[in-house]
Amino acid sequence: MIIVTGAAGFIGSNLVRGLNARGFDDILAVDDLTDGDKFLNLAAGHISDYLHKDEFRQRVHAGTLPRPAAVFHQGACSDTTERNGHFMMDNNYRVTLELFEYCQRHAVPFIYASSAAVYGAGPGYREDPGCEKPLNVYGYSKLLFDQVLRRRLGSLRAPAVGLRYFNVYGPNEQHKGRMASVAFHNMNQYVAQGQVRLFGGWDGYADGGQQRDFIHVDDVVRVNLHFLDHPEHSGVFNCGTGRAQDFNDVASTVVNALRRHQGLEALSLAEMVAGGQLQYVEFPEDLKGRYQSHTCADIRRLRATGHEAGFMDVQTGVARYVDALLARGQLCADPAAP
Repeated sequence: MIIVTGAAGFIGSNLVRGLNARGFDDILAVDDLTDGDKFLNLAAGHISDYLHKDEFRQRVHAGTLPRPAAVFHQGACSDTTERNGHFMMDNNYRVTLELFEYCQRHAVPFIYASSAAVYGAGPGYREDPGCEKPLNVYGYSKLLFDQVLRRRLGSLRAPAVGLRYFNVYGPNEQHKGRMASVAFHNMNQYVAQGQVRLFGGWDGYADGGQQRDFIHVDDVVRVNLHFLDHPEHSGVFNCGTGRAQDFNDVASTVVNALRRHQGLEALSLAEMVAGGQLQYVEFPEDLKGRYQSHTCADIRRLRATGHEAGFMDVQTGVARYVDALLARGQLCADPAAP
């Protein structure tokens, strides 16, 4: 049995399908389906059992869980705007610590979701304490457990790996609301209104020029499974592409991918701006000083573990994302105002 927490969520549900593709379907899925529509993310995969996250936590405390072959801990509050520090520290830090201790007692490999939010505004994005300056309690909740793992590396009884996810996008994020990827919001804006909106210039960047390390969820799944295959490695590792691309790249790829399905020719960025398919809005005051204008993962430590696979660029990954949602009937190819 393999345990996946957050299994009905974005990365967790894709990880379930990644395990299924390898022939694993004895999977205990842990989540909170109070938002019942999230069942859609699980329905596409194969699991052997489901537990609500609170019952799962109780069984971890009681020691009544059957010993799994591995635990992928993806469950967390990922809302970077959440200000309730008590909730965030219990949900993200304390639960992770409890599950880690359980895995160490039973010699079970433990792979968990950390976050690039630990780096704050940068400019360094390498796994080094000198680069770690979170801007919010979400980032701090992730950093605190990363620090625990670092202190314990010399005494581990089983492998433990933290993956600092950069800007992940791809299928199964529709439930995330404001925290869904920019690609998801761009797609829905264009379909509903015939245009995509991006932040205007700020922090030294041109309109739509802020840059992120955007990584497709399929690549994230491959990194997780790499560490399942290589239990000789433990520690904290960046999970990004090592490439920064601007928001204009995402928006233009969304527009042109949808135009392709309409049988229309691709447009240049300048043509989109002139034609109204791309509009820039004033940078929000409430995000100033709390926004990552540039991220780019240093992936040398990841590469040193033998992960040699390439990563999709935005033009490839976002186009694949559009195609996937259209194939599922979750997106319409025709915008309201072409």
